[in-house]
Formats: sequence, C-alpha cells, structure tokens
Amino acid sequence: MTEIEIHRIGGRIGAEVTGVDTAQPLDADTVARLNEALLAHKALFFRGQSLDDDAQLRFAAQFGTLTTAHPTVPSLDGRPSVLPVDSEDGGRANRWHTDVTFVRTPPKASTLRSLVVPPYGGNTLIANSQTAYRDLPDALRELADRLWAVHTNDYDYAVGKEPDEAEAERRRVFTARRYRTAHPVVRVHPETGERGLFIGGFAQSIIGLPSAESHDLLRSLQAYVTRPENVVRWRWALGDLVLFDNRATQHYAPDDYDDQPRRLHRVTVAGDAPVGVTGEASYLIEGDDAAHYTS
Repeated sequence: MTEIEIHRIGGRIGAEVTGVDTAQPLDADTVARLNEALLAHKALFFRGQSLDDDAQLRFAAQFGTLTTAHPTVPSLDGRPSVLPVDSEDGGRANRWHTDVTFVRTPPKASTLRSLVVPPYGGNTLIANSQTAYRDLPDALRELADRLWAVHTNDYDYAVGKEPDEAEAERRRVFTARRYRTAHPVVRVHPETGERGLFIGGFAQSIIGLPSAESHDLLRSLQAYVTRPENVVRWRWALGDLVLFDNRATQHYAPDDYDDQPRRLHRVTVAGDAPVGVTGEASYLIEGDDAAHYTS
C-alpha cells in the first residue's frame, strides 16, 4: 500500500495529497488524517483520480452528511447531491465567494471533480480567509470582530453588462427562492477555534451602516482575502479532485478560457450555523431554513 504524503503547494494555503485512491472507501485513520490536513491547509488537491459520481459522493460523505446540490439550482439528473458546474450552462463563477453563504448553515466543505478541462485557462483560485483576518491592522480587526453582514442570493450579477435571455433565465432560477441571512463578518471555526473573515460575493451589506460606507468597508476587508500571498491557483487536469474547507476559504474561477468547454461536478458536505467572536450564531432575515438543502 502506498504511503500517504502531503506536500504543501503554497506558504499559506494548499497541499497536494498522494498515496490515496479516493475512489475507494477510506479507513477511519485515513479520513482523520485528511481532515487534519484540511484544517491545516484549507484546500487539498488529488491528481490522477478515477472517480465517477458514485465515488465522489462516497468520498465526500466520509467527511459528514451531504447536502443536496443547491438550494435553488437543479442537480444532475438522478443525482440529487451533485451540482454540475458547466461553462456551457452558465457555470462561470467569475466572482470571489464562499459556497452558499446566503443560507443559515452553509456547507462545511466542498469537493470539485474535473470532467472536461479547457486547454488553457479555467483554473480555480482558493483564498485563505483566516490568514486574511490575521493580516488586518489591529484597529480594523477589532472593528471586524463586531460586524455582521447580510448575505443574499438576490443581487445584480450582471453589473456592467446587459444580461442576455439565457443569463436572465439562470438568474431567475438562482433567485427562485430568496434568502437573506445575517452572518458574523468574523467567523470562529467550529473545529479549530481560529477566526477568519466570512464575507465574499454573497455578502452585500453591513448591518447598521449606510449603503456606500457598507460597500466600501466590505471591499476593504475583501482586499485582504484576495492578497496574492493568501491565494493558491490550481490548474486542472482530467481526473483531479479538490476538497476545500468552506468555513475558512473563498474561491474564484476566472472566465479566461474563451468559448472552450469546462465541466466540473460539485458535492458539498453539510455545515452548521456560523458563530461570531461573541458566541452568537447566524440568523435568518428572509427566506426559510433551507431544510430541503442542508439536511
């Protein structure tokens, strides 16, 4: 049996794992070691895997209960927990975000598996939001500790351009159920106790601040998350699998591959309600508790 090896690929985030066949059931010790590595490195990368949808579901389920594919977007036919991320069907997440933060209990972790890879571009960038928090000046960190933000799936995704008919339909589906949730801007990680910025694309306003000041402050905080030293870039190859901690990261897929096809399948592990530094948990402002999604 090949010994598991974990090789850091970034100073602050990311490690490549070798010696693990993710298509096979893993023993408890291996799962524990991978979870430990996930907490340490935030994103784990596995090259040359031979997974189908069943195997990806089985792999992800070893880290917790699975969510369904998405609160509003349809799943893969016959696979209620698999979300197809397809460039030919609007799957170009050209914005920094943490998955599904507009519900009260966003996913614990996400897995992405490559099915079709463009010959150039189409990388995925993942950022460490905990080191971003540590980078904040003391005064800004103390302010962030006290802030709460409203996350929503209902905002203008097509800023700066006129959406075509297909894009308008995708947005209609995405916002078929409207969610507005208050989350702490600084989240305390439930396993490690580390603090991290919990914002990203779905965070649209700061509670208690006027619109202009709210947007300026979110932009300032977000700039720390996306500093190059906090980011790892993954160049996809067929058979790659990525596992990242959705509680401590943001990710972004640059739309830089022209009209080339790109297809990934996403499976997410259910999480809990974020908790801020005072111990208060996230709460709903509008919408339901997404029980159909979060299990």
